[in-house]
Amino acid sequence: MSPPTPVPLDKAYLLLNHGPVTLVSSAAGGRRNVMAASWAMPLDFAPPKVAVVIDKNTLTRELVEASGEFVVNIPSRALAQTVLAAGSSSGRDVDKFAALGIETAAAAEVGAPLLSGCLGWLECRVITEPENQRRYDLFIAEVVAASADPAVFSDGRWHFADDLQRTIHYRAGGHFFATGESFEA
Repeated sequence: MSPPTPVPLDKAYLLLNHGPVTLVSSAAGGRRNVMAASWAMPLDFAPPKVAVVIDKNTLTRELVEASGEFVVNIPSRALAQTVLAAGSSSGRDVDKFAALGIETAAAAEVGAPLLSGCLGWLECRVITEPENQRRYDLFIAEVVAASADPAVFSDGRWHFADDLQRTIHYRAGGHFFATGESFEA
């Protein structure tokens, strides 16, 4: 994985603002996992925050609760099969990293790994809200580091030269949309 370019924290929300599907990576106690998450969104600017739904029955939830950290990874169209597979299996049954051939890199600020081949990364620390977590499976986290692939994100904007590098949006049943063309109104 080539080194990503840091994104200023006051611009981190722009990585998620267009609503792509994400891969949430987590790690604790020598274990790690990755799950697909369509319900992830920017929540605030300063400090930057995100909200992510993480089901109570998942290994990711167990690891996030143990560590208080996770990474929101923003995959490209080239990783659609990996997204689908990561969202269709349990980390309790299989090491998804090994089974799916997912390579990783160390994050700068958290213990969860960055997923190679993604376009953007938001390193997050949980802001504990027990009622939201228990009742709605909703985790709110502060973004403590953000980075992106400079080939597709710079100056606070996405620019996709290659269709396989576009971010993707999950529709259900194995169907996705790719992010379309940017335009100014």
